Amino acid sequence: MQTKIAANAQAMRRWLNKAETALGNHSDRLNAINIFPVADGDTGTNLYLTVRAASDALDALDPSVMDVGAVLTHAGQAALEKARGNSGTLFSVFLCAAAEPLAGQQRLSSALLATALHRAQIRAWTALSDPVPGTMLSVMEAASLAAGEIDALHPGDDSNHALGVTLDAAVAAALAAVVSTEDQLDALQAAKVVDAGGVGLLLILDCLRSVVLGEELQGTLLDDLHGYSVQDPHIHSSMPVDEGVEVMCTISLSPLDAATLRQHLDELGDSVIMSQLGGGEAGDGTYRWRVHVHVPTPGPAVELIRTLGTPTDMSISALSDTSGHRSQALQEAVDSGGHER
Repeated sequence: MQTKIAANAQAMRRWLNKAETALGNHSDRLNAINIFPVADGDTGTNLYLTVRAASDALDALDPSVMDVGAVLTHAGQAALEKARGNSGTLFSVFLCAAAEPLAGQQRLSSALLATALHRAQIRAWTALSDPVPGTMLSVMEAASLAAGEIDALHPGDDSNHALGVTLDAAVAAALAAVVSTEDQLDALQAAKVVDAGGVGLLLILDCLRSVVLGEELQGTLLDDLHGYSVQDPHIHSSMPVDEGVEVMCTISLSPLDAATLRQHLDELGDSVIMSQLGGGEAGDGTYRWRVHVHVPTPGPAVELIRTLGTPTDMSISALSDTSGHRSQALQEAVDSGGHER
């Protein structure tokens, strides 16, 4: 077991930087197997750009900040503000939540890692209106459970050795969960691939393990994943085209209005994700929320959002645009204040 472990705030910066590089290197293969919830072939790109936003934010953060929780909170908020797609939004929620129990801590320990992963997976599951097993959510849960089991066997052990064992267990469990995704979702089973978002999260967790333990990424970690070989085709390209759009924005809402928005977005579409951004209550009873939804057309969702508040950072993008042309509805929504991505 590697004993020279780096688990401080500087290591967290290196973690996200390494994850950005790894996702950039793997984005094409992640895109190739991206068929759920829609076969739009962009999970790798979305995760890469989201993690890049987190990494860039830390590059601009005062290097004297040594609070692990503060560093990851800063990264998570930046990621959530600029999150791309389902996978990017869920990872941002995961990162923000993981940072919370680490506030005031100068280094990561086995117990803190287990607590952070537990908080993060719960927040990610609850951010979605209709969470689905067999996705990156299941990978988050598996990593959390494994870390918790190891920590329970060694209560109060904040040694580097315990942290290393916990990281090994979390990554191993994440890998097993990724393999299992193929059997949990009919779409993945039919296509004989694993979940793209789950693979992306596995890579991110292995980057954390690599940085903390001072080891290289596990070169054979992804070798046996179905559909992931470079010789395999881009599965998503043979799937039916989804004509819907993705709407994302940031908006300040009271808890009641946030619940109302979630309820009505659930009626209009699917893949609804709502997560509170940092900063707490604004003084007028409102909180800032990041909103994500897939809808057939953008108009009703955009109108609903604007009846409850003033959205910022609104983006509207076609889920699958093989023609290269905007639909009239998308053009009208963009012209009225959104921007296509």
